[in-house]
Amino acid sequence: MENKFFSDYDRYLFHHGTHYELYEKMGAHLREVNGVWGTHFVLWAPNARAVCVVSDGNGWTPWRDIMEKVDDAIWELFVPGMCEGVKYKYLIVRADGSEVYKIDPYEYGSEKRPANASIVVNLDSYPWADGEYMKNRKGSNYLEKPMAVYEVHLGSWKKDVEKWWDEDRFLDYRRLAHELCEYVQYMGYTHVEVMGICEYPFDPSWGYQVTGYFCPTARYGTPWDFMYFVDYMHQHGIGVILDWVPAHFPKDDFGLANFDGTPLYEYADPLRAEYPEWGTKAFDLGKKEVSNFLIASAFFWVNKYHIDALRADAVAAMLYSSFGRSEWRPNKDGGDWNLESFEFFRHLNSVLRSRTDAFIIAEDSSIINGITSPAKDGGLGFGLKWNMGWMNDTLSYIKKDPVYRKYHHYLMTHTFEYIFNEHYMLVLSHDEVVYGKGSMYAKMPGDRMAKFGGLKCFYTMMMGHPGKKLLFMGQDFAQENEWYYKESLDWHLCDDPGHRDVMDCYRALLHLYTSRPVLYNDTGSGSFEWIESGDVQRSIFAFIRRNPWNYNDGLVFVCNMTPVNYPNYGVGVPVSGKYKRIFSTYPDGSLMEVEAEETLCNGRPYRCTFDLRPFEAIILEIPYHESTEEELKKQKKELTRVRKAFREATNDTSHVPVPPQAEGENPPAATKKPAKKPSAKKTAAKKS
Repeated sequence: MENKFFSDYDRYLFHHGTHYELYEKMGAHLREVNGVWGTHFVLWAPNARAVCVVSDGNGWTPWRDIMEKVDDAIWELFVPGMCEGVKYKYLIVRADGSEVYKIDPYEYGSEKRPANASIVVNLDSYPWADGEYMKNRKGSNYLEKPMAVYEVHLGSWKKDVEKWWDEDRFLDYRRLAHELCEYVQYMGYTHVEVMGICEYPFDPSWGYQVTGYFCPTARYGTPWDFMYFVDYMHQHGIGVILDWVPAHFPKDDFGLANFDGTPLYEYADPLRAEYPEWGTKAFDLGKKEVSNFLIASAFFWVNKYHIDALRADAVAAMLYSSFGRSEWRPNKDGGDWNLESFEFFRHLNSVLRSRTDAFIIAEDSSIINGITSPAKDGGLGFGLKWNMGWMNDTLSYIKKDPVYRKYHHYLMTHTFEYIFNEHYMLVLSHDEVVYGKGSMYAKMPGDRMAKFGGLKCFYTMMMGHPGKKLLFMGQDFAQENEWYYKESLDWHLCDDPGHRDVMDCYRALLHLYTSRPVLYNDTGSGSFEWIESGDVQRSIFAFIRRNPWNYNDGLVFVCNMTPVNYPNYGVGVPVSGKYKRIFSTYPDGSLMEVEAEETLCNGRPYRCTFDLRPFEAIILEIPYHESTEEELKKQKKELTRVRKAFREATNDTSHVPVPPQAEGENPPAATKKPAKKPSAKKTAAKKS
């Protein structure tokens, strides 16, 4: 084929699973050939008998634009004159002679559902303006920075009430950028996590059954509109996290399933091919081309859309072959670990973190160790892991009537036995406020005021707990109804004093969190210290967030999880001086200073005494003491440790595979850089 777009080197990398910018070649790309502009198509369909492009550019006429099979797997076609905005599909003749219309697996744009044709798009035309943000992000250590995430479903965060004729009433990406950014900035969040916007056909899947791994959903606008969304967030200092689904895909005929008449993207083995619980196909990560497809998708969102981090959905389902299956295929060692998934994540995380400033967050419920450890140390290399254990334990605790909480005290303390084994994110996500589980407000026992008080106290303890933070939309103002993807949040509740009080409380906590390094520098056990973890009868928890080298800038948290008033409550503190109350869940606005008495309490040399009201949580600021020379040395040592660990994690390429070579095989000669022609001056000097 003349003017072959997918070169021998592209093919070499693709078949070895290391073509990280594969999205620049696969799919539909505008280019010039022999002075003529058009669109070049490249498709992987090794078992197809024939393929053609049908589009509105050729009147949807089959077999007018026929693709050529340039090797045993790759099909190509250049269509002169085909421009941006053209809608197209592939018509594939399967091995059995049947025909099927498929969308482009590498599509950049798509029609809005229920239509599903792919669209030719030029992504390079968007004028990015987030250069300052991207410059500041480069090389920065996210573990040393605050990370308070607002998880949002764009279709139901807010509806456009003026679109009375439209059943969806979606806000578009550009309007969402402005309104969502304003709210996020006001509240004090540092990031937004966008639920499932990779193109998907079925609304009730919330975007977690993906057909477009390189395409933002058309529900809220065009690809450039989503670029504007990210760009605008970045210009206002807000990071963007994208939900990403590498585990499975839907069975829709127009998608990846049985793509060329064979199980191409999915496993052929019936015991591995599907996730019965979800009715979806499982990616065959044993195929280099399939793992390359997903790795290229991750790079695509980071490089083309400037995404700060990806949140990988259903990681546990990928790591265990037995997940959701009554029958499963053991691995070579006889166990239920999917070893191909382990290698996939090690490869993906290693190469993404070494080549970009982005990282991946694991939504993982497994008990496997080393999820956030570097691949060179036997880990999987994720940047952060959702702390599902904390979420399940604490939600189980807060649903108990306060009179019974003393019997379940350990649910709130157990997490500290393992909290520093991984880099965790504490999450109260959408999954916990849907399908009959009730909102955070509804989970709280008692009357209306008890719900508000209990929720504020719980949020305070969450903010003091080590780990990055995530809260699902609506829970920060105590949404009463559980989340429903078709309806807007109940924003009118913010006018109610009780709900507004919860919102103001969480906002104050967010601003406190982002302004106090002891609350987000939590990579080691020296950042947390129990004062009282065993006050079972009163259900009170007291602890310190501190520097690993001393108590300067440290904070004392005291959380009363019952509706009981405790006058003259005493708590042990580490140093002498006046302790300022900088926060209380009671909105009285009064500041308080407590002079520490030199009296033994909770095993501490000093005691602070104050009234602790029902469901009250307070935060005290530890008095400043001049740092000793030994403490300054500890500080320098700790900072060196944290930064060294980050550098090692981001430079870890131990699991980035080198393409295997058969005997005598070398990368195609066309990829070798030609030797520079020596200058006449150097040649003359050498001869002399």
